[in-house]
Amino acid sequence: MKRFVVVLSFICFGYANAQNTNIAIDRNLNLTCAFEKVILKNPDHNFETFTKDQIKRDDINKLVIESKSPNVLNIKNLSNFIDKIELDVKISNKDVVLIQALDDNNNYSESAVLTFKTGELIHEITKNINQKEKEKEKEILFYNCKNKNQNT
Repeated sequence: MKRFVVVLSFICFGYANAQNTNIAIDRNLNLTCAFEKVILKNPDHNFETFTKDQIKRDDINKLVIESKSPNVLNIKNLSNFIDKIELDVKISNKDVVLIQALDDNNNYSESAVLTFKTGELIHEITKNINQKEKEKEKEILFYNCKNKNQNT
C-alpha cells in the first residue's frame, strides 16, 4: 500500500510541475461522488487505509466542474479551500483531469485526479508541508463519481 501512495504522489507532483495545459473538456459537469475509502498519514496513523464502514467522511453531493477558459477550471463543492480559487489545470483531456492548489505559504496543498472512464476521484490533502516529515499530515480520499445516474 505504501508503494501505491508513493507512486500516486510521484505522479501527482510530477504532473503538477509540468506546464499548464489547455482544457480539452468542452462541457460542464455536475457529479455525485460516493466516499469509498481514505488513506491517513498523521501522528496517529502511518498511511493506514479506512473504508466508509470504518471512518466517517461525507459523500460529495454536487461536485461541479466548469471549464472557464483554455487553462482554468472552476471546481465547486470539493472542499472549502478549492471553492475559493480558480484552478490552473495541469492535465485535462477526455479521459482525466489533474489539478493542484497550494496556499499562499506553500504549507497546505490539495490535489485531485478525476478519471472520466471509471468515475474514480482521488482527492489528496497535505498539511504542514514545510514541517519535518514526521509532522506532515496527509489524507487521500477515494470517491466513485456519477454524472446524471451514469459513470462520468
